[in-house]
Amino acid sequence: MRVEILTIGAELLLGYTIDTNAAFMARALSEIGVAVVRHDTVGDDPELIARAIRDGLERTGAVITSGGLGPTADDRTRDGLAAAFGRELVTDPEALSQVERRFRLFGRTMPKINVVQALVPRGARVLENRFGSAPALWMEDERGRWVITLPGVPSEMRGLLTETVIPILREREGGAAPTVVASKTIRTTGIGESALAELLGEDGGDAVAGLPLAYLPGWEGVDLRITAAEMPVADAERALAEATRRLRERAGTYIYGEDAADLAAVVLDLCRERSLTIAIAESCTGGLIGARLTAVPGSSDVFVGGVVAYANSIKQSMLGVPEELIRRVGAVSEEVAKAMAAGARERTGADVGIAVTGIAGPGGGSAEKPVGTVWVAVQIGEDVRTFGRVYLGDRGEVRSRAAQAALDTARGMLTQPR
Repeated sequence: MRVEILTIGAELLLGYTIDTNAAFMARALSEIGVAVVRHDTVGDDPELIARAIRDGLERTGAVITSGGLGPTADDRTRDGLAAAFGRELVTDPEALSQVERRFRLFGRTMPKINVVQALVPRGARVLENRFGSAPALWMEDERGRWVITLPGVPSEMRGLLTETVIPILREREGGAAPTVVASKTIRTTGIGESALAELLGEDGGDAVAGLPLAYLPGWEGVDLRITAAEMPVADAERALAEATRRLRERAGTYIYGEDAADLAAVVLDLCRERSLTIAIAESCTGGLIGARLTAVPGSSDVFVGGVVAYANSIKQSMLGVPEELIRRVGAVSEEVAKAMAAGARERTGADVGIAVTGIAGPGGGSAEKPVGTVWVAVQIGEDVRTFGRVYLGDRGEVRSRAAQAALDTARGMLTQPR
């Protein structure tokens, strides 16, 4: 089965809302062997919506839309769907009952404006939405070409797609799809895209073990995405396992996890295995490392706390960094980073001290220490490791990359033989 995705909303075109719905739909559909062959976005214009639906039906015969099913004047997907099929909009009693039930469930009376959510093209099938007020719709023509319209609210779209749409698609295909489109992500950090490709050697091209390979660089590092398309499940699993093995052999210690792995969670697990606790001392990152660690459930058994020492006076009074040291080498330096890590450990009693100091920009740099200069220090017992680099990017990117580098430095030390 081949489908097209159509996301609807001016907020998507203007960049005010990031289109996460299309990504979720593509992943969920590929897992059952449905190939997403195109993704378009249009604004809240019924003529444009109708044209995009008609074009998709001509090309592929199957379109899934997201957005534009709300009760306000800018929600025009119903109108576009009706125009695409040449049908009139009518009030559907089943759809109206669904909307009213949702409001009663919340102990509220349905506002009159929500009646428009019960307008459906004549002949459309109403799909119950247990996750919100907007019913989803299934529309099919005499040639078997079909459109499914889903709400734009992410939680509603995800629920409907998973619980209602995917079972329908499986049924139309006669049960479970014989093939799947499966992917695996290998997460690396501390190495650039080109250097990683060179390190991978013969496996660093556009394929590895016969599977397509994509490089996905970002502030966290470079993700390697391998994809097994249109294969039986068992064959896809074997192919992905072999490709993963080869990438791990080549990339080695630069790999910190797979798929949705979070480096902060990896560091916490490593500390937990060794019964170690962590304290932090942050300057330019302003608490990002602490936020990432505490975002992981159960982090309280490892992370004890830390200091956001932005001002030099706080570095001195709360972390014990000597004033003379800052005056001599500057706050952004290897020596001060080491002193901050030591101070975090001493003041909290933690086993691991992680410290970052740097110039995030856009101002504050110099010829000797340009914007983006960052120093990281990690101390575990008497062992200290430092890391210095000049990062490119805006303030947010420099701060995020610095936090990632600090966590990766800790990971490197924690994975060393005891």
